[in-house]
Amino acid sequence: MKNPNYLPLLSWAVIGALYAFPSVASAAILTAAQSFAVLGFAGVTNAHSDPNPQTKIWGNVGTDPSVLSSITGFPPGVVTGGAIYGPGSLSLAARNDADSAYNFLAGLHGDNVGNAQLGGLTLTPGVYHFDSSAQLTGILTLDFLGNPNADFVFQIGSTLTTSSHSAVNVINGGALSGVYWQVGSSASLGADSFFAGNLIAQASVSLEPRAEILCGRTFALTGAVTLSDNRISSNCAAENFASGHVDYQSIGFSGSQSVPEAPTLTLIIIGASKLLRRRSVLAKE
Repeated sequence: MKNPNYLPLLSWAVIGALYAFPSVASAAILTAAQSFAVLGFAGVTNAHSDPNPQTKIWGNVGTDPSVLSSITGFPPGVVTGGAIYGPGSLSLAARNDADSAYNFLAGLHGDNVGNAQLGGLTLTPGVYHFDSSAQLTGILTLDFLGNPNADFVFQIGSTLTTSSHSAVNVINGGALSGVYWQVGSSASLGADSFFAGNLIAQASVSLEPRAEILCGRTFALTGAVTLSDNRISSNCAAENFASGHVDYQSIGFSGSQSVPEAPTLTLIIIGASKLLRRRSVLAKE
C-alpha cells in the first residue's frame, strides 16, 4: 500500500470535528463566578414573611456596579460559606465571567425542543434549545447515566417559569456533572419549588417564597435577583441545609475546576503525529 495521502487530511478533519463541539465541563466556564451563589447586576433584594424560615445562602452574594446598599435583606437573610460583595474587582470579574458563560452556552449547537413543557420528562445529557419560553410543572428528571463527563445545557429564548411545588431531580451524576440554564430574558421560580443547576438569565431572576436552588446558582446579567425566604447552595457537598440533596462533588453542578489530565489539543496532536508516522512507514513498504 503506497501514498496514503488521506491520513494527514483525516488528522486535521479530526481536529476540526473535535473543536466544533466544545466541552462545557472542560471549559470551566464560570471561573470567577464559581464562588457566587447569587449575583445580580442591578442588585439583590431579600424579603421575609413569618412564619417562613429566613433566607439562607451558601456562597458569595454580589452585585456590580451597584453600591453595596442595593443588596438588601441581609440580615435577616443569612450568608455562609462566602460573603456579600458590592462594587469591586471580585464582583466585577464574576459578572463578566457569568456574561462570558452565557454567551458560550448560547453558542452551543442544541437540539430544538418543540414542547415548552418540561414537567414529567426524564432527559439524558445534551443541549436542549427552546426558541421561546419554557415552563416546568411537576418533576423534571435529569439522568447523567453515570457518565463522568456529561453536561445538561438548556438554551431558552425568552422566559423560564416554574410552577409551585415543581422540582428538578438530578440523578446518577459525578464530579464533572454540569447543569446550565441560559435564559434569554427573565426567570421566575414558583413557591415551594425545587431547582438545580446554574441559572444565568439575561435580565432578572425572582424566587417566590420558599423556592430553593439546591445545588446551583442564580445570576441576573442586566437586572436584579429578588429573593423571598429561599435557600440556595452553590456547593451541596459543603451545605445542603439537611435536605439530603447532593451534587456528586461537582461544586453545584458546574463541573470540575481541576486542571485537566492532558489538554485536548495535545492529545489530538499526539494522535495526528502517530498517523503521520504510520503514513511514512506505509509509504516505504
